[in-house]
Amino acid sequence: MDDAPTAPITAPARAALPAPIAWTRAVALGSVLALIALGLAWELWLAPTGSRTLALKVLPLLLPLPGLWRNRMYTYRWLSLMVWLYFTEGVVRAASDRGPGAALGAVELLLCLLLFAACAAHVRWRLRHAKESTA
Repeated sequence: MDDAPTAPITAPARAALPAPIAWTRAVALGSVLALIALGLAWELWLAPTGSRTLALKVLPLLLPLPGLWRNRMYTYRWLSLMVWLYFTEGVVRAASDRGPGAALGAVELLLCLLLFAACAAHVRWRLRHAKESTA
């Protein structure tokens, strides 16, 4: 028997993603966190409505955080669809609210558009990168 030390068997390291793909991941993650912060600040301090229970609307935004953190492609796909619910709320509140509620609705609209664009670009560029890597 050979007594030579052997190197531990490890999983191959993941290849680093190109800069544009990493950038879209950061923008998507930042946009979701900004939407959560905006929703909480809006309903709890800036322009609360009713008994402040509308702050619960940010709970669904917590669901994609682990998938975004782990860079799961499926998360980017369904998040790009879910964001339209918050976009719709932003449109309604920007058009119907007065005072700070209208401005906050406009900020929500911009964050939703940024999140959608980041998710769509991320999926497209990752698929293109995977196709080029295998070719």
